[in-house]
Amino acid sequence: MGFLVRLAGKEEKDVKFFLEIAIDYIIEGKVIAFPTNSVYGIGGDPCNIDVINRIYDIKFRDKSKGLLILVADKEEAEKVAIFNPIAERLAEKYWPGQLTLILNKREGDFLPPELTAFRETIGIRVPENPIILKLLKLLKSKGRFGGLIGTSANYSGEPPAISGDDVVNKLLSPIDLILDGGKSKSKIPTTIVDCTSDKVKFLRIGLISEEEIREYLNLENQEEIGDNDE
Repeated sequence: MGFLVRLAGKEEKDVKFFLEIAIDYIIEGKVIAFPTNSVYGIGGDPCNIDVINRIYDIKFRDKSKGLLILVADKEEAEKVAIFNPIAERLAEKYWPGQLTLILNKREGDFLPPELTAFRETIGIRVPENPIILKLLKLLKSKGRFGGLIGTSANYSGEPPAISGDDVVNKLLSPIDLILDGGKSKSKIPTTIVDCTSDKVKFLRIGLISEEEIREYLNLENQEEIGDNDE
């Protein structure tokens, strides 16, 4: 296992120092683990095909499923995805937060097609955890794409990790750097909503309930709920 850094309780300058190291790791094509407010994730440069393949291998994930990405803000999301009016409203209310949107990819975007399993859609979210959000904003400030692969830190189909130590215990394959921010707050994966058409489809229900989203959007028609593994 790689370098584990415990960030909980550290001063701001120390946190930034280690985030700068994480940026270097990402640019070099390495894989890192990090906290979100739901569960821990593993990720790396979404533009690097070697990183994409390595993450599939680490998770023993079926390459037909695709990988989600985390972004610094909606501006970065719009570089690779198209927002319809429903997605606009959901992003405005729930980002940063625990809502992942499935959106149509922007034509000619710079992400390798293997990231999304050659589909014309992409799963995307702005996380609210301050550690990963600062990391994404740092990437953007350096002129890089402010995005990171953000798949759950676990073998595909198994319970996700909820702490840095949990990542060490769950994954036998080496992770180059683990940013440990303490235990996750909710320990529940994000809610996933498909916004690729004018009808909302709930793929997974997490901390944000279907009822809350329907009430916010003033929706009445029930759509199928699917099953989605991060």
